[in-house]
Amino acid sequence: MKNSRSPLYVTTLIAGAFFMENLDGTIIATALPQMARSFHVGAVRLNIGMTAYLLTLAVLIPISGWVADRFGARSVFASAIGVFTVSSLLCGLSHTLTQFTLMRILQGLGGAMMVPVGRLVVLRNTPKDRLTQAIAYITWPGLTALVLGPPLGGFITTYASWHWIFFINLPIGLIALYLALLWIENTRTGETHPFDWGTFLLAGFASSGTVYAMEKLGGEGRHWQFPAAILVLSVISGFLAIVVARRRPATSLIDFESLKLKSYSLSVYGASAFRTAVTVLPFLLPLMFQLSFRLNAFQSGLYLLALFAGDLSMKAFVIQVLRRFGFRRILLVNGVITSGSMILCGLLSPSTSAVLIVGILFFHGACRSLQFTCMTTLAYTEIPPSRMSRANGFLSAIMQLSMGMGVAVGAITIRLIAHANGHSAVTPQLRDFHLAIFCMAVLALGPVFDSLGLRPDAGATTSGHLQPEMEVNPA
Repeated sequence: MKNSRSPLYVTTLIAGAFFMENLDGTIIATALPQMARSFHVGAVRLNIGMTAYLLTLAVLIPISGWVADRFGARSVFASAIGVFTVSSLLCGLSHTLTQFTLMRILQGLGGAMMVPVGRLVVLRNTPKDRLTQAIAYITWPGLTALVLGPPLGGFITTYASWHWIFFINLPIGLIALYLALLWIENTRTGETHPFDWGTFLLAGFASSGTVYAMEKLGGEGRHWQFPAAILVLSVISGFLAIVVARRRPATSLIDFESLKLKSYSLSVYGASAFRTAVTVLPFLLPLMFQLSFRLNAFQSGLYLLALFAGDLSMKAFVIQVLRRFGFRRILLVNGVITSGSMILCGLLSPSTSAVLIVGILFFHGACRSLQFTCMTTLAYTEIPPSRMSRANGFLSAIMQLSMGMGVAVGAITIRLIAHANGHSAVTPQLRDFHLAIFCMAVLALGPVFDSLGLRPDAGATTSGHLQPEMEVNPA
């Protein structure tokens, strides 16, 4: 039984669940026209399927830690996989837009429990000195899914039908469910405390309202007043959630104790800007390739495979790089390099050779993968086991919210730039894409500025990096 619960097996299972959950967030993007014809509605209305999924994740992820502590990690994780798998089948069997939207909400419920609880299982079963490898192992599949989603969805839709986008989850989900019951122990903290309903409701409205408002503001509709009002109310609700949470800091959903640690707060503040910025590229680049480079959907999707290759390649080197340079130096230097690689993406044109485009995308994929892994790993390096559940639940919600807003932020940026240049965002020009990508490159510098206050030896126990003075005098 000990071998059947090998940390490598468990980590691989969690990585597969991450891939499946992130894939379903983007894979339907290229299938929307065919789905719209099937449901007899306009393609724009199908956007509710993506939005409903993201809103459900944003609202329910914060309670994942409390649920796992109360009912056990294996029970919650296995149940989440079951809900996600069944809802995938029902999404594929939907005959109306209403049915599909309801099933996407159900699917979001499964995903909201599956991803953060899965990460919690890995964190609880991984020693600090092996945390970097484990985080890297479960991070890159999620990044890969964001890139592979659109081209894979386009391939399935072109050569089969949109229904198979959801049906492919069935065998994967059933295998994952069996392995979860076999490999994962039903651990729980043993601590019970009242659920923080006040913070949950206020933060839930703030999260869902922000995602909804950003989605609407990123569209081409002229009625911006209502989503703008929702955004303002969401900000107020978020502020009230903080006020309510501070009344009971020991049991609140917001982990104020962990936020006192710079290694953790960096992954909440500066890293959120980075996640939003780099999530925009897989949205903007395919549009730029199709509208400005005159490539078809499948050709533009193939270019993004270079991002996936870059993500994957860095996994083999991240531990050695961290041991050599440490967290702080990598976050500072690689953060600037990653921003620079985004600027290179913003300089691409139809005359750029295919080899150079692939090289730039590969380089950016490798840089962003290293930055993601470092930020995520650093967040947990100083968190004690007793607080791991709360810290993970809160950070998972922040991560999902910041990445979920990426597409909306990209759409809003393109829209504002297009209007500033005197034309409609329905047909953005190459210059619009370039300026939007440059804006995201600046936003991606968030963790660079935040890392200036980080100790040089931050996370040294996990990275294995020793400062020169420590090597001379270990005492």
